[in-house]
Amino acid sequence: MSGAPRILIVEDSTMVRITVKRTLAAVDFLVDEAKDGQIGLDMALASMDRPYDLILTDLNMPNLDGLSMIKRLRETAAYAETPIVMLTTESGEEKKAVGHGSGVSSWLVKPFEPDALIETVGSMLF
Repeated sequence: MSGAPRILIVEDSTMVRITVKRTLAAVDFLVDEAKDGQIGLDMALASMDRPYDLILTDLNMPNLDGLSMIKRLRETAAYAETPIVMLTTESGEEKKAVGHGSGVSSWLVKPFEPDALIETVGSMLF
């Protein structure tokens, strides 16, 4: 991996996107953002020649939800093994089981502590 890790945040809440971006940029990650699952999917697929190192996504979003986006990404060679962190208010074990079955690498419940976000992302990348 040359240079700073590239991270894609897919989240429909502007405030959450800003918080996540600020938190990760503070530790020198390069962060792109998408406001729904369809835009996130399009951005990820458009950069398959240099795929994102990690994707953070919400579960419930307009146009395309997080799990549907993840399933589509996992079907591509570029994102088959990419760490994907589900960032959501959903904390039920049933949702988590579905998420892990769909290719979610880790689950972070909102609201989150910035340190927990950095630790989760760091543990996935390094």
